[in-house]
Amino acid sequence: MKKLAKYAIASAMLGSAMFSTAAMAEQKIGVVNVQEIFQSLPQAAEIQNAIQMEFKEQVDEVNLLQRDGQLYTEKLQRDAATMSAQEKKELEEKILSVREQLSQKVQPLQQNIQRRQNEERNKLLALIKQAIDAVAAKEGYDIVLDAPAIVYVDESNDLSQQVFDQVSKIN
Repeated sequence: MKKLAKYAIASAMLGSAMFSTAAMAEQKIGVVNVQEIFQSLPQAAEIQNAIQMEFKEQVDEVNLLQRDGQLYTEKLQRDAATMSAQEKKELEEKILSVREQLSQKVQPLQQNIQRRQNEERNKLLALIKQAIDAVAAKEGYDIVLDAPAIVYVDESNDLSQQVFDQVSKIN
């Protein structure tokens, strides 16, 4: 009786191993390089330009403050020997004022730019994901992996160009 149970268990394990191997062999696996697609899309450049235009005034204001601060600092270093104590004090106060204004403006500006870039990046990645799903369904792929995670892939399973073409059409 014990031998019969062992044989039954062994044959069940062997059968399930053969079935799972066969099931895995039937899966069609594709590869997509999402990062490369993202960087190649014309929408990515358009988004970057739009964000630059959106924050142009604030960036220009920060650049102007930085330039003023640098000019004041250079003037202090250059002319300190010939300046009166009052002039030095006024110039140092201007430098401190510019630094305070910069600290109040730079970090929030950087955070706002980063937030907007993330929002737009996520929108574009969602479009890429939709395109991957559509191409995979159309071509009958069961699994699609990101190319950097793969050591080797047959080029016939690379869906990157098809996904790129589909996302490029969307505007």
